[in-house]
Amino acid sequence: MKKIWIILGVIVLVLFMAFGWYKGGYNKAIAKDEEVKSAWAQVDNQLQRRNDLIPNLISTVKGFASQEKEIFTEVTRLRSQWGKSASVGEKVENANAMSGALSRLLLVSENYPQLKSNENFLALQAQLEGTENRIAVERMRYNRSVKDFNRFQRLFFGRFFASQAGVTEPAVYFEAVESASKVPEVKF
Repeated sequence: MKKIWIILGVIVLVLFMAFGWYKGGYNKAIAKDEEVKSAWAQVDNQLQRRNDLIPNLISTVKGFASQEKEIFTEVTRLRSQWGKSASVGEKVENANAMSGALSRLLLVSENYPQLKSNENFLALQAQLEGTENRIAVERMRYNRSVKDFNRFQRLFFGRFFASQAGVTEPAVYFEAVESASKVPEVKF
């Protein structure tokens, strides 16, 4: 009778340990997925901030640089596209295009000395630069959580737990486009 209780105790202990292992792995998969979503929400928040600043920047620059219509049109088009983006991948692509267009818009100020000294423009430029820095920081944090999540999904048991938790798709990195390494050209 004593052997039966020992065997039963060992079985209960093994089952308890197996449940703890399963619960820990499952919860880790969920936590990593939530980290990615939270990090993306912060990136999205900063991109929205930039999007909100753009109309003010364009209005200020338009007063001085009316012949830059092509840049204004492109920035406006990209701004509306960003609002329509449905997936993270689409938003990443649109945000990269917007960064290039804004760089060109800010370079316009080099050719307009009156614009460079305008207080509204300088304040908006500082706000935009600060926002771009915030976006860069949040992108880094997002990519770090994506790396951690994707690495977990590729581990032997990580894949099992990720499928159990229903988070089987790898997260999308926020990568800069190739053209981001080039200095934008402003042509008149």
